[in-house]
Amino acid sequence: MLSVDEQMHIIKSGVHEIIPEKELRVKLEKGKPLNIKLGVDPTAPDMHLGHAVPLNKMRQMQDLGHKVTLIIGNGTALIGDPSGRNSTRPPLTSEEIAFNAKTYIEQAFKVLDESKTELVYNADWLLSMNLKDLLELTSNFTVARILERDDFSNRYNNQQSISLHEFLYPTLQAYDSVQIKADIEMGGTDQLFNLLAGRDLMSAKGLEPQVCITMPLLEGTDGVKKMSKSYKNYIGLTDEPNDMFGKVMSIPDEMIVKYYRLASNVAVDEIDKIEAGLKDESLHPNKVKRALARNIVARYYDEAAAQEAEESFDALFKAHEIPDDIEEFAAELEGEVYLPALINDAGLAKSGGEARRLIDGGGVKLDGESVAKGAYNMDGAALEGKVLQVGKRNFVKLIKK
Repeated sequence: MLSVDEQMHIIKSGVHEIIPEKELRVKLEKGKPLNIKLGVDPTAPDMHLGHAVPLNKMRQMQDLGHKVTLIIGNGTALIGDPSGRNSTRPPLTSEEIAFNAKTYIEQAFKVLDESKTELVYNADWLLSMNLKDLLELTSNFTVARILERDDFSNRYNNQQSISLHEFLYPTLQAYDSVQIKADIEMGGTDQLFNLLAGRDLMSAKGLEPQVCITMPLLEGTDGVKKMSKSYKNYIGLTDEPNDMFGKVMSIPDEMIVKYYRLASNVAVDEIDKIEAGLKDESLHPNKVKRALARNIVARYYDEAAAQEAEESFDALFKAHEIPDDIEEFAAELEGEVYLPALINDAGLAKSGGEARRLIDGGGVKLDGESVAKGAYNMDGAALEGKVLQVGKRNFVKLIKK
């Protein structure tokens, strides 16, 4: 096992906050494998790289010799995590939860070492509680404390409804930590209140409190908004290798290091060197981004798939003489799009009239294929992600605004 300082360097890489950091060091100094908790409510079947950020950190800690307890929240999912919500979540059926859980587990074990992971379901202890158990548990928390949560206080101040069962959520998540005697609990920045509730409850129960580690949100391929299907900027864990490779290649250069730290399995010391090389310009961003794309595809598929994806990427872009480090242009891509106006808005023509003449003259291409004469109106959804080329040297990658 590495020294405490070496472990701390790896654990701290890319994290948002460790509360309290001194206690984590004390736990590591004991020289025993730590029990790292992640609780997930299977509210949706598909995951993207943003969802996998805490899994990635836990895999690093597994490689350091620690163990992971992955809690499938088939009990808490009946409530729905209110974190960051301005309304009550719609309830899921037991069948929906079971289906989502199966899919989530399959994807999670693409990142986690299954042999070092204990998989548990919190319905096993939550749904067997009687009224006396529940009253005893909730007596450890006050309404004032629960209302300190930003989402609850905002809803309360804005006179938006808060269902009583939502107040139970952080209490039940905290009880999960007591049940498994967690040393560390992982979560996103929006989970901090819930993580701290677990720490408080463990202390109240006479247990050594867990350390809370929060991970930052991962921005999507646009480099601005958090990765989300609703923003159309996500890289799905089940995306086809070619799509996954191309999406990683589309991220802005300033996001390269963050993706390395939060989404790759490259060693932290190597990432430190990559960050330094990009900073002093001894490394070219495009070369480093290619290596990142290969790493991520290989992680969710294999090395052969990563190589094939890179070759397909080159076949598309190089065969059509399309550069692979082009700028993105955010456009309204809902419904039917008038292509000449889009070309004008992107600054690739001086006017709509010039854009029409360029189209009719064969001077406009999408992903290397010429746009037909008179083809001015196009399906916006079909344009998303395509490379728009005007003339020989003017390119933009179209993304949805």
